[in-house]
Amino acid sequence: MNKALLIVDVQNDFCEGGSLEVKNSLDIIPVINKLIDKFKQLSYPVIATKDWHPSNHKSFASVSGGRIGELGELNGIPQIWWPDHCIQGTKGAELHPDLNTVDTVIHKGSDPEVDSYSGFFSASGKPTLLEEVLKKQKVDTLYIVGLATDYCVKFTVLDALSLGYKVIVIKDGCQGVNINPEDSKLAFFKMKEKGAEIISSTKLEI
Repeated sequence: MNKALLIVDVQNDFCEGGSLEVKNSLDIIPVINKLIDKFKQLSYPVIATKDWHPSNHKSFASVSGGRIGELGELNGIPQIWWPDHCIQGTKGAELHPDLNTVDTVIHKGSDPEVDSYSGFFSASGKPTLLEEVLKKQKVDTLYIVGLATDYCVKFTVLDALSLGYKVIVIKDGCQGVNINPEDSKLAFFKMKEKGAEIISSTKLEI
């Protein structure tokens, strides 16, 4: 069994003080850093995903003319309108400086015409390089943490399960946007319903 730690979008713009700040986001970084250290000690890969949007990305309310937080439609796909965030080459798109070093970074969301919550596929189904990287390293089990529980973490987990990976979500290594108060709770329920194991880092055995 080959395992990997997958860290979803722990970028400056999603952390406290960022343009799309996730409340209490910095609380997860010490949890994730302990996991990074543990996985590296065991010589398991540590992979991070990054939103990597062009400045004209049409999920941005400023580009499409929507109102931030409202649901619209982008090229036939339901779309939440977001503030500008994680623009390629900006400080906001960088991994948070308190995060320990990772082995590999996977970029997503580079096509201005379609959003990409999942680390595996865009909303239109175009694959990122993530599965290719995992296959090369013969990974079959993913431990997933990051931001945000109710969007990029959830969709990454669901795609991982659909691709046949065993998935363990570290609950205290995740935080949600919670546009609606129950969104993260519902996301954990959905992930578990589809086959993910949801555990605390204190119960983790690798």
